[in-house]
Amino acid sequence: MSRPGVRQFLRYATRFAGWRAYLRAPGDGRLRPQIPAAALLRALLGTRVLRGASFRAVEAWVRSPARRALGVRGAFGDDTLAYFTERLDPGRLRRATGGVVRQAKRNKAFQASRRIGLALDGTGAGRSREQRCAGCRPVRNAKREIVGHHHKLVLVSVVGTAVSLPFDVEPYGPGDSEYAGGQRLLRRAVTTLGPRFADYVVVDGEFATAPFLHTVGDLGLHVVARLKGNLPELAQAAQRRFAAAPPAQTFRDGRDWVEIWDADDFDPWETLRWATVRVIRYRQHKPDGTVVEAYWLTDFSPTQAGSHAIYHMAKSRWEIENQGFNDAKNRYGLPTSATITRPVCWSPGCSLR
Repeated sequence: MSRPGVRQFLRYATRFAGWRAYLRAPGDGRLRPQIPAAALLRALLGTRVLRGASFRAVEAWVRSPARRALGVRGAFGDDTLAYFTERLDPGRLRRATGGVVRQAKRNKAFQASRRIGLALDGTGAGRSREQRCAGCRPVRNAKREIVGHHHKLVLVSVVGTAVSLPFDVEPYGPGDSEYAGGQRLLRRAVTTLGPRFADYVVVDGEFATAPFLHTVGDLGLHVVARLKGNLPELAQAAQRRFAAAPPAQTFRDGRDWVEIWDADDFDPWETLRWATVRVIRYRQHKPDGTVVEAYWLTDFSPTQAGSHAIYHMAKSRWEIENQGFNDAKNRYGLPTSATITRPVCWSPGCSLR
């Protein structure tokens, strides 16, 4: 039995009504298009499936006999793709990917998981010596000198299930921040997926602020956030409490031995409108003797989620690193900020690609 190829994959993708509608009407902003938008999108998607990481790779495919496998009749160059993608409406793509994620839930892709999470995190992409577009942010050295420019974005992904699904990004330029971009992205994600799609949001410590935690609660979700030095009084109180107490629970996680401390009666800081704050601490002992320790805060009560469940929700944050950023940069061509050897600017509207 032969394995399915790119043509079969693209045919399968059109079974999703939202994606099929997007391929037909992606919000093409070209004034007088000569090549149908559907052909360009099929070439882009098919080349990404084949791990082609650039417009030049797409051009090479459509100028070769393999063009037939993509279902594309005519050849075109990378400049055509640049002109096309710069003028696409990102809102339509967001609605299409959100529709696919909702369909995955309806098709019971997450049924083995008791809770569905949304993880948010930021990364950098691209690098150039000069500012090439309005979205380029300066890169500074230890002396605060500008040594280049790059792009920054926040990604949101479905986590805590058997399938990790990154589905939207929010770029942020000079004068903006990952924190503000993350709040915009979360509101849009919940609007796209629906208020009852997910159960919790998991984030790193920089999002553990009262406004962000209130935003999560207002959207009808619980939060699991890393507790770090940006909340010194709470962090120190948790360290003192747990240092003098035995773990509340111990268990095996694969080959690792895990100890958990859990208390739900810590005082909130002044601007947080929670009645109390629940904090867990885990110490993960690995077979080589390494110990990983972390503190997390949450508004889940012990009756809503036990220590073991909070531990796994906290660990689900790493999915956005491994199945989000790592896959995007190592497999699908998202340029990194640190390893670019030639000037490149990652932005739909930037002239330097």
